[in-house]
This record gives sequence, structure tokens and C-alpha cells, in this order.
Amino acid sequence: MATEATTTNFQNSDFRPVPQPPDFHPEVIVSPHDGLHFWQFMIAGSAAGCVEHMAMFPVDTVKTHMQALGSCPIKSVGVRHALRSILKSEGLPGLYRGIGAMGLGAGPAHAVYFSVYEVCKKYFSGENPNNSAAHAVSGVCATVASDAVFTPMDTVKQRLQLGNSTAYRGVFDCVKKVLKEEGFGAFYASYRTTVLMNAPYTAVHFTTYEALKRGLIEISPESVSDERVIVHATAGALAGASAAVITTPLDVVKTQLQCQGVCGCDRFKSSSIGDVVKTIMRKDGYKGLMRGWIPRTLFHAPAAAICWSTYEAAKAFFQEINASSESG
Repeated sequence: MATEATTTNFQNSDFRPVPQPPDFHPEVIVSPHDGLHFWQFMIAGSAAGCVEHMAMFPVDTVKTHMQALGSCPIKSVGVRHALRSILKSEGLPGLYRGIGAMGLGAGPAHAVYFSVYEVCKKYFSGENPNNSAAHAVSGVCATVASDAVFTPMDTVKQRLQLGNSTAYRGVFDCVKKVLKEEGFGAFYASYRTTVLMNAPYTAVHFTTYEALKRGLIEISPESVSDERVIVHATAGALAGASAAVITTPLDVVKTQLQCQGVCGCDRFKSSSIGDVVKTIMRKDGYKGLMRGWIPRTLFHAPAAAICWSTYEAAKAFFQEINASSESG
């Protein structure tokens, strides 16, 4: 009887609902930060960056040629004409000139990029994993750090993309000649422009990606595990395309600064963004600031889809390893 009375008392509606203990927040702890170590974010980001840039490198070469001004071989803003000119002058290998520099720069830069993003997102989000402002700020922090690593190799990559085989024999020959003829500062001539371009790019990119990913998951939460790759690829492609179009003018300025003096391209007295913009406007008008926007969008949409899919797949792999080690 005593047992029945006790049971009856606890079944009383006054005791419902029972609140969760204050330290029980599975979505806040697991969902936004994924329970991975810092080095695991770095490896996942490095793999994502290498796969992304290597797969889309020919499109990036076309974009670089289209954005260069002066007496460089490519003067048309048409994608078809640019591609045909590259193939005619250098053949298929011409589309892959500078891929070695990309390989050396993309891995370390993206390791820094994604690990800094995840750490900052954890710090700025607090207890709200859907904080869009935190995603934007974290993206800006990530690009400032990663661009410091990537800009020198990006400069080498773009010079190799534009120059013929007589200008630079390879990555290390290019590095040696730039150091000898222009000094170390030449590798960072576009750093300020790159950051000013990538800061809004990553702010738009990460905010759009996180929002789209959340929206796509909410549409069909029961099948999210089966459609994980599709969700990440779709959200990444849309985020990459929108951010790429918005930041194309600054990308044109960046290319001009990194390629100055190569095969007759203009050389600037300073790395002032205003001076470069004036030169572009004088030669090509407002449309000059949007040179290469089509291949840039064609690059960033699939590249972002590849990058995010690879990154999330690598994270899922590490999550499984962590879970099995904890259970063991």
C-alpha cells in the first residue's frame, strides 16, 4: 500500500513536466561544434581545400587571364575566347600552369581557415548555434588568418597562370625571381585587397551556408542522414555563387596587383586599391570591374559544393572515430 501511495503521488499532474537538468544541452554542445579536436578541423579543412582547388583549377586559370589588363595575351572578356586563346597558345597544359603553387598553398591555408572558423564560431555563438552574426564574424576572422598563409602562393600561382614557360620555369623559379627582382613585399602586395575582398565574401558565404543548411535540414529532418551530401553541396554551391558575384570587383583588383609586370600587364606605383580601380576604369570602364565574373561564379559554386561536402564528410569520419574511442 505504501508503494502504491508513493506511485500515485508521483503520477500526480503537479509533478509534470519534469524539467531537464541545467547541464543537459545536447544540441548546444554537439550540434554547433561537432565535438572534434582542433587538429581534426585542420585536417578536414586541408583536405577540403586541396580537393576544391585542384578540381576547379582550369576554371580559375581562365578567370585569371580574363581579369588581367595591359598587353597580356587575353583581351576579351568572353569565357569561350579566353579558353580558346589559352589552348591555342599553350595547349591543355596551359590550363594547369601554377597548380603546384596551388597545392602548396591551399592545404595549409584551408587548415587555418576552417579551424579558426570553428574555434571562433564556438566562442562567438555562445549558446545559440543559429547566430548568423557569429557565423559572419567567424568567417572574417578565418579569412584574415588564412589569407596571410595563402597570399604568397596565390601570387605565384597567378603569375604562373599568366606567364609563358620562358617567364617562369616553375614554382621555385618564380619565387626566386620575384624575391630577387621585386623583394619579399611583392608576395603581399595584394594582401590588403585580398582581405577586403574575402572578408565580405566569407561573411556572406558562411552566413548563407549555415542558414541554407539549416533550412534544408528542416525541410526533411527524417532523411537528413541519407541526404547529408546533397544538403551540404546545395547549400555550399548557392553560398559560393552569391558571395562570388558580390566580390568580383575586388577580385579583379587583387589579380591586377598580383600579376603586375607579368607579360606586359600594368605595373603600379603603389598597392592602393583606388589607383588600381582608376586604371581599370580608364581602360575598360565599369565593366572592367566585373571582368571574369562568369568563370568566377562557375568556379566558386561547384568549388564551394565540393569543399563543404568534403569538409563535412571528413568531420563525420572523425566523429565516428571519436565516438568509437569513447565507447571503447
